[in-house]
Amino acid sequence: MQNPSSTFEAKPSSTGWGLIAGNGRFPFLVLEAARQQGIDMAVIALKEEASPELAELAKRIHWVSLGELSKAIDLMHQEGVTQAVMAGQVKHNKIFSTIRPDWKLAKLLFSLTTKNTDALIGGVAKILEEENIHLVNSTHFLQPLLPAAGVLTKRSPNAQESSDIAYGLGVARKISAMDIGQTIVVSDGTCVAVEAMEGTDETIHRAARLAATRSQEKPLVVIKVSKPGQDMRFDVPVVGLSTIEHMRTSGATALAIDAGRTLLFDRTNLIALADASGITIEAFAAEAGAEPKASSVGNK
Repeated sequence: MQNPSSTFEAKPSSTGWGLIAGNGRFPFLVLEAARQQGIDMAVIALKEEASPELAELAKRIHWVSLGELSKAIDLMHQEGVTQAVMAGQVKHNKIFSTIRPDWKLAKLLFSLTTKNTDALIGGVAKILEEENIHLVNSTHFLQPLLPAAGVLTKRSPNAQESSDIAYGLGVARKISAMDIGQTIVVSDGTCVAVEAMEGTDETIHRAARLAATRSQEKPLVVIKVSKPGQDMRFDVPVVGLSTIEHMRTSGATALAIDAGRTLLFDRTNLIALADASGITIEAFAAEAGAEPKASSVGNK
């Protein structure tokens, strides 16, 4: 039977919306897109992650620490939030090492048998549902930023890049299925670097250091995929201008991503920068049978 929350569709009402904001541009894009649709969101901003500049854009904003789950829920109730979007990264090492959890979050952490980000945020999502706060697909307001399958840049991958992409997609999908990381870097049929907790940009830099002696005929190829059954409510793969810039400075010439599951921030300028840098970007259809989920189980 399908999980009821997996079929939840946002209500047409322009009221009752909340945004749980982490770092980066994601929260800004959601706020701006929602405002264009006449929706004024109450923002719960994470002190350790969210940009102070959010206060300039949001009419209603409350700052909470990462461990203050009870306070965040109370604030959303006070604001009349019945549907919320999570947007913006929370660094993995902060979640499990530096936060001081309140009683509600501590109880959740104690109940988790799998100590990873998906399990934790899935557990938080379950608690929000119990509090009548529906967590909505994080890309709900940003559909134009999700590319369809195909080459997105002026240049298509050449034979060597296509071969590395084909190899890399298989490796990346296995790695992501193990919840290790979602990005790998390949060169000449060899996996040079695998993402762990450091993030995409640092993985690219590490690959460049490891492959510093490679010839120009063996450039780096970056593959970034979604997880099998990707929960689109949180932790959606993102590519921004900084990733393209890091690829350029690291000598990476091709980027492969999952169509329909990867957000391209500032899409027009991102593709223009890739074109100017000689970087090709291609989006690939996800594997058959691995449809995105709208929910995940936090407790096991």
